[in-house]
Amino acid sequence: MRQLGWWVGRAGVGFVRSCVVAAVTMLVPAVWAAAVALGIWWGAGNPWSWVAPFVLVCVGTLALSRPVCRLVRLLVARWTAIVIPDGYRQAGPVTRMSTGYWWNGFSYERSQRDALMDQKWRVRWSDPANWRDLRFTGIAPFTAGVVASLPPVGVAAAVLGLGQPEPAARLVGALGVVVAVASAPYAWRPIEPVAVRFLRPSPAMALADRVDELTAQRADTTVAQAAEIRRIERDLHDGAQARLVALGLSLATTEKLMETEPDRAKALLREARAGATASLAELRELVRGISPPVLNERGLIDAVRALALDSPLETSVNADLQLRLDPPIESALYFGIAELLTNAVKHAHGSQARISITRDDTHLIVDVEDDGQGGATARPGGGLAGLRRRLAVFDGTVDISSPAGGPTRARMALPCESS
Repeated sequence: MRQLGWWVGRAGVGFVRSCVVAAVTMLVPAVWAAAVALGIWWGAGNPWSWVAPFVLVCVGTLALSRPVCRLVRLLVARWTAIVIPDGYRQAGPVTRMSTGYWWNGFSYERSQRDALMDQKWRVRWSDPANWRDLRFTGIAPFTAGVVASLPPVGVAAAVLGLGQPEPAARLVGALGVVVAVASAPYAWRPIEPVAVRFLRPSPAMALADRVDELTAQRADTTVAQAAEIRRIERDLHDGAQARLVALGLSLATTEKLMETEPDRAKALLREARAGATASLAELRELVRGISPPVLNERGLIDAVRALALDSPLETSVNADLQLRLDPPIESALYFGIAELLTNAVKHAHGSQARISITRDDTHLIVDVEDDGQGGATARPGGGLAGLRRRLAVFDGTVDISSPAGGPTRARMALPCESS
């Protein structure tokens, strides 16, 4: 009885999915059929009976190819957890020149609207992914679409056949029931291999996208390095350097006063010693900001625990593993956690945070959750956007979930060979 219920459930889910796959994949052929029917209805003597159906087929196929392929990718990802990248080319920024014209990467236009419109169509027509979508819309109906049509066709045959008194019609109806029930759990499954085979970007396109991504990451890294160097220079100039200059002047004055005013010279020496101590503390703080000593000496886990102790939040760290990664990766994760804790204090006004560091088969995963007010978004030029860029250099990802009212959950995932 339990197995029968399990089979009925699978058949029901499979039937619904098969109907969805059949409807999606047969959408473009339905436009073709409507165009042919329109030509037949007008008659062979009407000149529009040839022109209009051809135009309808071309326009309908071009307009529906991309939405159909997007929907197929969505269905495959939801049903099988297989993500098929679309590989569509992304439009670049539109810039206003000093002459007042707008440059879109292809031509100059008088207004931003015209520049965006021209860029949209140029990118769309020059994108090789369009031909991939068109090829899929021509192949899918005769492969996955035909197979997915078996359950609904079987149900239709059962309804029509069993409603007739003739034995032959009833036999056809019974066969329709058998076909529908037997094929329902499996008829939708061919959409996955067909979509993976014909919708996945070619190796050449994937390589080109990877080159573009690495170029952008290199530019971001160069900018970040220049900004870090300027920060270090500014901190040295405004802090330790100024104190060391004052220390030198105090020692020079002390040298002159040693014989004539020894009490004043001793006071200046005490001030110089205090200034040297303050300069040393500032230099240590500066070095700590570049690379915390505990991170270099004891690794990521202990450094995060030390960071949690210094945080104004009540922070717990859950990390039941011992590992040492490359120093750049540990530094990226450490400062990423520090950025998230700072945001929880400064923007979300949280009181508690939880850090979890785990590892699966392929990735090192760091989860940071706080009880703040939420609403965190990755704005261009902001800290979260910078965190994404920093981890993208190592093929890492950052996922943020921060509904209004909280809580905020951030997950950083980095490929980990040691796992």
